[in-house]
Amino acid sequence: MVNEKRMMECVPNFSEGRNRDVIDAITREVESTEGVSLLNVDPGEATNRTVVTFVGEPEAVCEAAFRAVRKAGELIDMRQHHGAHPRQGATDVLPLIPISGVTLEECAEMARALARRISDELLIPTYCYEASALRPEHRNLATCRAGEYEALADKLLDEVKGPDYGRRPMDERIQHTGATVVGARDFLVAVNFNLNTTSTRRANAIAFDVREKGRPVRDGNPITGPIRRDADGNPVMRPGTLKATKAIGWYIDEYGIAQVSMNMTDLNVTPLHIAFDEVSRCAQNRGLRVTGTEIVGLVPKRVLIDAGRYFLEKQQRSTGIPEQDIIRIAIRSMGLDELRPFNPREKVIEYLIEDKESATNNEQLTMNKLIRKTLKDFAEETSRESPAPGGGTVAAYMGALGAALGTMVANLSAHKAGWDDRWEHFSKYAEQGQVLLREMLRLVDEDTAAFNALMTAFKMPKKTEAEQAARLRTIESATLHAAEVPLQTMHAALAVFPLCKAMAAEGNPASVSDAGVGALAARSAVLGAALNVRINAKTLADTTKAKALIAEAQVLCQQAEDHEKEIRNLIDETLGHC
Repeated sequence: MVNEKRMMECVPNFSEGRNRDVIDAITREVESTEGVSLLNVDPGEATNRTVVTFVGEPEAVCEAAFRAVRKAGELIDMRQHHGAHPRQGATDVLPLIPISGVTLEECAEMARALARRISDELLIPTYCYEASALRPEHRNLATCRAGEYEALADKLLDEVKGPDYGRRPMDERIQHTGATVVGARDFLVAVNFNLNTTSTRRANAIAFDVREKGRPVRDGNPITGPIRRDADGNPVMRPGTLKATKAIGWYIDEYGIAQVSMNMTDLNVTPLHIAFDEVSRCAQNRGLRVTGTEIVGLVPKRVLIDAGRYFLEKQQRSTGIPEQDIIRIAIRSMGLDELRPFNPREKVIEYLIEDKESATNNEQLTMNKLIRKTLKDFAEETSRESPAPGGGTVAAYMGALGAALGTMVANLSAHKAGWDDRWEHFSKYAEQGQVLLREMLRLVDEDTAAFNALMTAFKMPKKTEAEQAARLRTIESATLHAAEVPLQTMHAALAVFPLCKAMAAEGNPASVSDAGVGALAARSAVLGAALNVRINAKTLADTTKAKALIAEAQVLCQQAEDHEKEIRNLIDETLGHC
């Protein structure tokens, strides 16, 4: 299985929404941090507050956050701050949010480390909230920020109300910067469910049906009766059906409809597709319909992938289809494009990052995006006099074709008439095939990138002894990598054989030849990649390492030959011998 790319989001709120020079200076700290993409800057004049959104690898995100906090502490004087939004620091709140390949618990650990660093190096007191909270009472942001900046002097030394790090009497530094609340939380999705009504009251009724808080229990008439209260005078609530959700009903003049507006605070507890189905059920119980869904802001890709898979499974259809097809099912199933066109490239965080990187790095776009070319363009690019893309890249692409064919047979088998009771069995094979396909496609570009890195090493200066030594070290490292990448291709292509074998033995008999061609493509991928291991390994100065690489490649070649022969024999039993 391929490891998911580690990605984390940070959404700091800075107590400045009017001075663009200050805002730009803070966001430049983020943009200048390698491995981070700045996605959005949203200043508010009335609140005098700016919300910044950036993403990247977790370590890079933490570094960018620290730099931004440092700059905000230099430029924002809390003694002069006034705004409509609650606040107690120049960087008021700084949540870390898992996007992919990183857990909420890991984000919480990083948030605590970041809070400690901000306190130790910048002398800014810090609280840890939500998942990173060190004390139960600090889980709630409002508790950490109680009394705002004006109450900070009284809170600093309080064992309960004081900060987790940097507790000391109010001094000039704290007067200037205030305190910062650092935390970790799951991704919050803001979503509106469109209703075929203009009634705010009915939309609110549905919202109360589903939101975790629910609605007050009333005595007598359930709508107008007096609210029942407990011994302390608090309203007795009947919980709604969806955990980790907040919701209200409202009417939108722009659309001429009422909506159930919902904040989803923990997608692991209540995913979007579950909320959609439940709001739809409660609307139907009240004689209404959910006609579509409006996602506000950005979402992680998994929100749409999970939704698409959910609706496919309800149809008993294979989920082992391309990513864009799964997302298309999610869009259609939940009516995400009812109010306006829904473009995943503009709404999905991972796609925004991918497109942003491509737009800002034309060289990488040209060099590392072979898989975006048409078949004709790829073949013509290979035919040119430049040595890359070459045999290793083509070998990886043959492996991708082998995985694609095996996956195709699995999908055809999952949807074969009369095999309805086996759809899930073949769907799992198709899912495995999609994972293999993505890995092989990654290696298509990785092989060319490794070759180009080797060519760059050869161009390094060599006038002095120091330059010559550095050049040789870089060439050796690049050569080793150029040998290791096709070895990765061999391992990945070998994983295609079990899929093709299963499809040749169990899949749709009408597609057995496709499974066979998939096996032949995988064999060619392994043997072709082996040639590239050998040609690069033989130039390594480290002959011990070279021999080990070549020996491993030889073993893999033999395994590929054996697998392909076994699958060919299976096919011969079905089709007869040539």
